[in-house]
Amino acid sequence: MPTQTTPLTIKTPRGVHLGGVLVTPASTDAIRGQACIAHCFACSKDFPATVRLARALAEEGIATLRFDFMGLGDSDGEFRDSTLDTYCEDLHSALEALETHTGNHTNLLIGHSFGGAMAIYVGAQRESLDGIVTIAAPSRPGHVAHLFGDTTDTIRNEGAARINIGGRPVEIGRAFIESIEEPTLDTALETLERPLLLLHAPGDTVVSVDHARKIFQQARHPKSFVALHQTDHLLSRPEHTRYVAGLIRAWSANLLD
Repeated sequence: MPTQTTPLTIKTPRGVHLGGVLVTPASTDAIRGQACIAHCFACSKDFPATVRLARALAEEGIATLRFDFMGLGDSDGEFRDSTLDTYCEDLHSALEALETHTGNHTNLLIGHSFGGAMAIYVGAQRESLDGIVTIAAPSRPGHVAHLFGDTTDTIRNEGAARINIGGRPVEIGRAFIESIEEPTLDTALETLERPLLLLHAPGDTVVSVDHARKIFQQARHPKSFVALHQTDHLLSRPEHTRYVAGLIRAWSANLLD
């Protein structure tokens, strides 16, 4: 199915403008629902897996917003000023901008890796959503700190430090590290009253599949888990993102209809 893209500017309550792209079927008659993707940590809306997933979902009839969190891609602000609160505010703002633009409520909130933890965190606060989907999500936001390695002490002592994540240089601030130390997904999972789909590769070497087990055990029904056989953490191969999009469409069929 042909798709088309529309730039979308997202304004947050703190005045930061975020860059977004809405990917839709070329024919409005083919739209069955809409979704928003929270990308992986320090990635962007233009990360290959995010681009391919949004396009594949649009081909399945699900209009999908991909956007940049603060300080990444086309968004304003400095990434080093990010905290758990700014991440949540950005995601809430993206959902509100999508719904204002289309005039429809958002059916699915989808999060990849750290974005998956954010999807659960924020999804529990938005009753209008029909379902939450996580891909390779950690069971607590603080898991992402393992990416900082020995630089953590430098960040604490000096206030910020530049590190490489997946070959991309980013600056991490002390406020971010402090903001993710204590919070868990426990309360969000206990109060989440929407269907939850967990997608995770058993061989994931970045976020162990054990995180999916913990989330699944804590979450309330209805909940589903699908093992992504032979995929990697970043869904590096195009056929993997197409597979994931097909799973999401099949799982959400009754929610969209």
